[in-house]
Amino acid sequence: MEMTLLPDSLPPGIAVFLLACSVLTSMITASLGAGGGLLLLVLMAGWLPPAAIIPVHGMIQLGSNAGRMSLTWKHVDWGVIAAFAPGVILGAGLGSLVLVHLPEYLWQLTIALFVLFLCWGPPLPKGAFGRPGIFLASGLTSFASLFVGATGPLVAAFVKQIHRDRFTTVATFASAMTLQHLPKALVFTLAGFVFSDWLVFILAMIVCGFAGTWLGLHVLRTMNNQKFSLIFNITLTALALRLLWLSGVTAGWWYWPG
Repeated sequence: MEMTLLPDSLPPGIAVFLLACSVLTSMITASLGAGGGLLLLVLMAGWLPPAAIIPVHGMIQLGSNAGRMSLTWKHVDWGVIAAFAPGVILGAGLGSLVLVHLPEYLWQLTIALFVLFLCWGPPLPKGAFGRPGIFLASGLTSFASLFVGATGPLVAAFVKQIHRDRFTTVATFASAMTLQHLPKALVFTLAGFVFSDWLVFILAMIVCGFAGTWLGLHVLRTMNNQKFSLIFNITLTALALRLLWLSGVTAGWWYWPG
C-alpha cells in the first residue's frame, strides 16, 4: 500500500489552512458543545473532491471525537451510549446497503427543522429518552450520516435534552459521535474509497483537532451550565438557519449571487 504525504488534489497551502481550521473547529465543539464538525465539513467541501468529502471528514471527526471523549471520560453517560451503540450498527448496516446520494436540499432542510424543534420546541416526552428512543435516534442519524456527514447538530440537540450539565453533554455527545463515525472506515473502504491517499492528512487533522479540544475544554470550565445552555442553543440555531438557507439555494427556491 503506497502512502503519500498529500493527495494530488490537495495543494499544500490549502492543507495547512485546513489544519488550522481543525484546531479552531474542535475548540468550538469542545467549548460550545457542537458546531465545529459541520463548520469543518463546509470548509472542506470548498477544496476536497466531492467523492472524498464525507469519508475523509468522517475519519477526521472519528479521531477528533475520540480525543474529546478521552479527555472527558469521567463525564460520559454510559447508559445513553449503551443504548446508542446498537442503533449505530443497524443504521450504518442499512445505509451501507443503499449507499446513494440523497437530494442535498432534503437533508439540509430535515436536519435544520429537527434541530430547531429540539432547541426551542416543547420538551420531548420522557419516553423518547429511554432505550428505545435513543436506539431510534441513533439508527436514523447513523443511517443519514453515511450520506450527508452532518448529523452532529441533530445528535447534539438530542443529547442536550437528556443532560443539563455542560461536561456531561460534551462528553456524551463526543462518545456518541465516535461510535457514529466508526463504521464509515469499513463502509467507504468496501465502496472503493482509497484512504491510504489521505492517511497522512487525516492523522495531521486529528492531531490538530486534539489541540483544539484541549483549548476548548479550558474555555468550557469558565462557563456555568446556564450560560453554556444558552450559547449551545444559539450555536445550534445559527447552524440550523444556515442549513435552511442552503436548502433553499440548493433547491432553487431562492438564489445567491455567485
